[in-house]
Amino acid sequence: MEPYKKHESIAALMNRSNVDTDQIIPKQFLKRVERSGFGVHLFHDWRFNDDGSDNAEFELNKPAFKGAKILVAGDNFGCGSSREHAPWAIADYGFNTVISTSYADIFYNNCFKNGILAIKVDKEQLDKLMAEIAANEGVRFVVDLENQQVTTPGGNGFSFEIDPFRKSNLLSGLDDIGLTLKHVDKITEYEQQHKKDYPWLWA
Repeated sequence: MEPYKKHESIAALMNRSNVDTDQIIPKQFLKRVERSGFGVHLFHDWRFNDDGSDNAEFELNKPAFKGAKILVAGDNFGCGSSREHAPWAIADYGFNTVISTSYADIFYNNCFKNGILAIKVDKEQLDKLMAEIAANEGVRFVVDLENQQVTTPGGNGFSFEIDPFRKSNLLSGLDDIGLTLKHVDKITEYEQQHKKDYPWLWA
């Protein structure tokens, strides 16, 4: 995982509620075991027409949202099945931040395990952010994880809460494997002792 830095980015608007994981990454694309390669299929059924061409009506296909790293979405984002491929697809597409009023629990937890900052705001704040983007598509927001602040040109910035452990992992770019590897010396010591005590298991 890349460490999450303070950054300025285009904020893309997806004014839809109850976006489920099967829309985020449809089931027919769940054939890879590595995290990469899913971004091209993000929101596939909405992004593309039947002939494979871009759907001009889909919001993320707007030129103004190209290169966006921040996704502002409606309530209950990431509901549906528990597939971790959903945050994989979001991250692989290029988003590292999602802002919504609520998330499905499993999706929310998986975001932090995959380098995505999932920010929760109240309905009034979300409406302000959405209105600012709608009025000026391509507007850039600044996300400062260290100080837990989001700022916007329209003055709709806010502070957000985040679990300190998750914050630390995002700032350091650590997923579960990275956290484990911080203890590699102890793991190696254990394995060496285990080989001495149970050599037949290591034959």
